[in-house]
Amino acid sequence: MNFWIKKRWKDLVFILIIGLLFIPQIRQPIQVFIQGVFAGSPVDLDKNAQKELSTFNFALRSLDGKNTKLSNSEGKVIIVNNWATWCPPCIAEMPSLQSLYNDYKDKVDFYFISNEKKNVLKMWLKEKSYDLPVFQPMGPTPKQLNSNSIPTTYVINKKGTIIIEEVGAHDWNSHAFRDRLDGMIGE
Repeated sequence: MNFWIKKRWKDLVFILIIGLLFIPQIRQPIQVFIQGVFAGSPVDLDKNAQKELSTFNFALRSLDGKNTKLSNSEGKVIIVNNWATWCPPCIAEMPSLQSLYNDYKDKVDFYFISNEKKNVLKMWLKEKSYDLPVFQPMGPTPKQLNSNSIPTTYVINKKGTIIIEEVGAHDWNSHAFRDRLDGMIGE
C-alpha cells in the first residue's frame, strides 16, 4: 500500500485539489492562487492591432459620488481596468495593480471600473486595504473599451491610442511593464 501511495502521490494531490474546488469557501482562494502563479507581464499590441480611442466622453461616478469623465485624462497616460470583486483573476492581479498605483498615481490616470453595487465595492476595498480609484459607468462605454471578459485592462498613451489590451490576470508591477510605462510617460 505504501508503495502505491508513493508511486501515485501526484495523482492523489491532483484529485485532492479538484475535490477542494467543489467547496465554495475554498474554491476562490485556490483559483486566485493559480491565477497569480501564471500571471505574466503585459505586452504591447501589434502596431496593426492598436486602436485609437474614438471618444473620451465616458461618464463615470466614483464611489464617493463624484461624477467625472474619461475626457479629464485626455493627453495623459491612462490605465482602465474592468473588474469585479467575485472574479478570481481580478482578485489575483489586484495586489500588483495596487503596487503600481501607489508608485504611479501622480503620473498616470487610473480607472478601475466595476458594475457592482457601491456598498459591495467599498466593503471589498476596505477588507483588502486597497485605495484604488474605483468608478461605476454612468453611460455607454466607448466600443474600444468594451469587453465581455473580466479582468480586461487597457493602457492608453497620451495620443489616445490603446497600446496594451490584456484579458485575464497579469503582473502589472513587473519591471518590464514599469519600463514600458516610464517610456510612455516620457513621450
